[in-house]
Amino acid sequence: MIMAPRDTAAIARDLVLVVAIVLVLGAHPGAAQLLRDDHYDATCPDVHRIVRRVLKRAHRDDARIYASLTRLHFHDCFVQGCDASILLDNSSSVVSEKFATPNNNSARGYEVVDAAKAALEVACPGVVSCADILAIAARVSVQLSGGPRWRVQLGRRDGATANINAANNLPSPFDNLTTLQQKFAAVGLGDTDLVALSGAHTFGRVQCQFVTNRLYNFSATNRPDPTLDRGYRAFLVQRCPAGGDGTALNDLDPTSPDGFDNNYYASIQKRRGFLQSDQELLSAPGAPTAPIVASFASSQKVFFRSFARSMINMGNIQPLTGTQGEIRKDCRKVNNGS
Repeated sequence: MIMAPRDTAAIARDLVLVVAIVLVLGAHPGAAQLLRDDHYDATCPDVHRIVRRVLKRAHRDDARIYASLTRLHFHDCFVQGCDASILLDNSSSVVSEKFATPNNNSARGYEVVDAAKAALEVACPGVVSCADILAIAARVSVQLSGGPRWRVQLGRRDGATANINAANNLPSPFDNLTTLQQKFAAVGLGDTDLVALSGAHTFGRVQCQFVTNRLYNFSATNRPDPTLDRGYRAFLVQRCPAGGDGTALNDLDPTSPDGFDNNYYASIQKRRGFLQSDQELLSAPGAPTAPIVASFASSQKVFFRSFARSMINMGNIQPLTGTQGEIRKDCRKVNNGS
């Protein structure tokens, strides 16, 4: 069929549209290529089973590992996209994100990722990216803890750079709601994603240093955070005394610390959110996130559905695909690098 000639104005409008689409999709043209849940069906069909086996073995000795691996995926995706940059060690060409303030002596699970990568290199060498291992590990971790299932999207490739400056600006436990919203919006995530992904705090442990300001000197007032339940504060003072060990661990969710459920939101409603960033979702004046907290607290099914969707959204932050990046042989260093 022969198309009629188009006028110059129409062509110009289309060019503007194309440029706009490219800008929305990000600087990397490959980001437009869709990730697929069947990406490894032909090249490494046992990828999920292999990662699951490694994680279950690690969990026998470390009850925290599922929460830690989920957090590792989060900290990766929020820094220059889901490219496994958080896994890179220091080298002559890389300043590792592992030593950024939010990660140093806090982010963990690297050895388990190494073990999963080693097992996959035996089964299907050079096929599965470290970025995809993080995504699969997060999904398996949530599922094995009683949380929702979702069809994790795959096909990411690994980056060759790290960004410690961006890692130092990760969403923080000390951030107020406005700052959290801004940081999520910067990577294309909205309020529902913010509240749903914060729900990962329903399992795992956290160090005293991240709550002491709420207990003793909130906002430099020499007083406790007024949004903190008095009974819960008294409990935390026993766990985290002034001048005590800042690395001492506490349950993020005191009701079911190793299970993935919606109790986190019920705790927030009781003003028992451990971190300032947790309680901000409900207690910030005029918080637009408050109705979402209420919805998730009243229905675990609604929370699970939203969490699965938000994990997929997060996993789609600026992925390297196609011929971009590489498939690292060792998750800690770039191929042929020093």
